[in-house]
Amino acid sequence: MLEGQLSQLSAEVERLFDDARGRARRELADQLNQSVRRICQSASLEELGATLLDAAIAFAAGAAILHIADGAAHGDKIRGVAAEEGADFASLEIPLAAAPALAGAVETRDPVIAVTSAAEVSARLVSLVSHAPDGRAYVYPLVVRGRVPALLYCWDAAQGATLEMLSQVAAAVWDSLVPPEPPKPEEPTLVTIAAAPAPETQPAPASAWDALTPEDQAIHLRAQRFARAQVAQMRLNEGAAVQAGRVQHDLYAALHSRIDSARAAFHQKFFAQCPNMVDYIHVELVRTLAHDDADLLGKDYPGPLV
Repeated sequence: MLEGQLSQLSAEVERLFDDARGRARRELADQLNQSVRRICQSASLEELGATLLDAAIAFAAGAAILHIADGAAHGDKIRGVAAEEGADFASLEIPLAAAPALAGAVETRDPVIAVTSAAEVSARLVSLVSHAPDGRAYVYPLVVRGRVPALLYCWDAAQGATLEMLSQVAAAVWDSLVPPEPPKPEEPTLVTIAAAPAPETQPAPASAWDALTPEDQAIHLRAQRFARAQVAQMRLNEGAAVQAGRVQHDLYAALHSRIDSARAAFHQKFFAQCPNMVDYIHVELVRTLAHDDADLLGKDYPGPLV
């Protein structure tokens, strides 16, 4: 009889444990979904930085944004410190040569985990954040068009995979908020013969982006953010399917319903109101899920919307 009661009690404890674990996973997924959605809805770089920090602080003891310019990291926003330290952080300037961990993230464009020592993250940052000598710093570069304009800097009890994903989503949104760079003029070719009389100067052709009306540009930016949010949620909620699809070179088969749903929503939301719309869902699927290898989408993938 006692053995039966113990067995029943053990089964009940296991059921409660499974229920609690399921609730925790659902709550985490909901929290991440909301964070990704808010990041993707950022309308300016200022809002993006604040929203990223609000999301990151849920997964680390502290978090900060450092802007990279002129060979130095410049303090922007910070969470997890007192108000006085937060005010001092805005004027912080750390030469990258004095902070190998920060320099490493900028140079390699990969996340860096380092000891929170003056030799790794600089004496000023250690002092301002009151880092423990045996603590850990997690540095995530925001890679935008091959450059690193900013770093997400977190410390202690950080959930690395989640923070890396948030930084990648933020980098994609950053890209959509910054106007495309104009093409560089070609270097003139030096010749040794006399040049013919120069024809009347013609203006350089406008880029496709500049040719859009301000209204169409705004629609395109909203469409990019929508697409990035959709694909980011696929990565978040269907991680196992994404990995399997890459291995099998058939992401479309692995994510058929999610991709079709995103494509239909994008077409209805944006193609009808903007005749020059680009299929940003396709762009994000190739760039984010397929790592710029369209063949990974599979032979049955229907291709860009027209």
